[in-house]
Amino acid sequence: MKLKALTLAALMAASPAVADIKVMDAYARSASPTAKSGAAFMEIMNTGEADDRLIAAASDAAARVELHTHKDMGEGVMRMMEVEEGFALPAGGAHALARGGDHVMLMGLTAPLEQGSTISVTLTFEQAGEMVVEIPVDNERKPEAMDHSKMGH
Repeated sequence: MKLKALTLAALMAASPAVADIKVMDAYARSASPTAKSGAAFMEIMNTGEADDRLIAAASDAAARVELHTHKDMGEGVMRMMEVEEGFALPAGGAHALARGGDHVMLMGLTAPLEQGSTISVTLTFEQAGEMVVEIPVDNERKPEAMDHSKMGH
């Protein structure tokens, strides 16, 4: 019995806690009031001492929820695609889910994402486990400023 308790305590001490993950500046958008899909954006910070990874998301607001990114297919074509391996969160680092980049994709909305409402999204981390985040719908939010200095115009 003592060995089991000691092993469990060691495992708990070795893995980061949800408290090590901070979600900031989260918001969701839909394309229009009749949209069948929408997206959620946020900054995720790993304040812990161990690397982690966002590996999944779920929400009652949509039939299907995936982690997505945009990929440059060349010739001015951008394609949205699922990121099955998730998003790395290095120890002491952060990962931005922002418009035009990585995001949480909500497909098959169960109700319109109405301005001022809130949706509940469960984020699943490889080490920290599940975290429920209440995300406000803000369809009037301006897109984040892009750094055009690195683009090849």
